[in-house]
Amino acid sequence: MTVPKDYRRASEQFDDLLKDAAVEAGLETRNQAYTMLQGVLQVFRRRLEVQDAINFAQVLPPLPRALFIENWDPGQALSSNWDSSALSREVQQLRVHHNFSPDTAIQNVAAALRKHVDQTEFTKCLARLPPEARAFWEE
Repeated sequence: MTVPKDYRRASEQFDDLLKDAAVEAGLETRNQAYTMLQGVLQVFRRRLEVQDAINFAQVLPPLPRALFIENWDPGQALSSNWDSSALSREVQQLRVHHNFSPDTAIQNVAAALRKHVDQTEFTKCLARLPPEARAFWEE
């Protein structure tokens, strides 16, 4: 079997995602977009049951999938706070001195990420998640 295209082009696809996220958020660099993307993915993951997190990871491209699960402790207590202001502040706490994520980071990442996933599979996955988790990714 040949290496799937998603794996052969993973770095290029990830760079495109970071570029789109930077544009969506009005950020100047891909490094800033990387921190924002990582923060958004971690904030979301902290609120998911293990099986929901695994299902969500399966619909992400390879490198965002790796970023989503990096340093994950599935035994960590789940956060139940889905308040949008609290979520935004939490995103901004990752590498706080180097984090330029705007208050709209979650919406910006959602818009960028949707350009890089299989829409049908992403929508099916979200439909199986709790309502707050689905709302997290609404455009």
